[in-house]
Amino acid sequence: QVQFVESGGGLVQPGGSLRLSCAASGFTSDVYAIGWFRQAPGKEREHIASLIWYADSVKGRFTFSMDNAKNTVYLQMNSLKTEDTAVYYCAAAANPDALHQGTIDIWGQGTQVTVSS
Repeated sequence: QVQFVESGGGLVQPGGSLRLSCAASGFTSDVYAIGWFRQAPGKEREHIASLIWYADSVKGRFTFSMDNAKNTVYLQMNSLKTEDTAVYYCAAAANPDALHQGTIDIWGQGTQVTVSS
């Protein structure tokens, strides 16, 4: 079965940090373009990070990384803000353009990140 399993979400205070993990099973992460999306309440799902691209809203605070040996991708989130509150998803697409356009082949189940004091 081809799937992502996400973990690492939770409640954190503004200025805090979290690291999200996304483990791939049933496929190897190096044959797809992998990225992170998020969807805040009442907003559309947006692409925020991949290996060589970051949305302006997270640039300098979030870091995408991959461990091919573990078939896992990570999103290190620092200096979190209340506006980062959202459900975060990892996703795989055929290539970086498809990823950025939201043409996704595999979605993770999503993990909630809440930034609140």
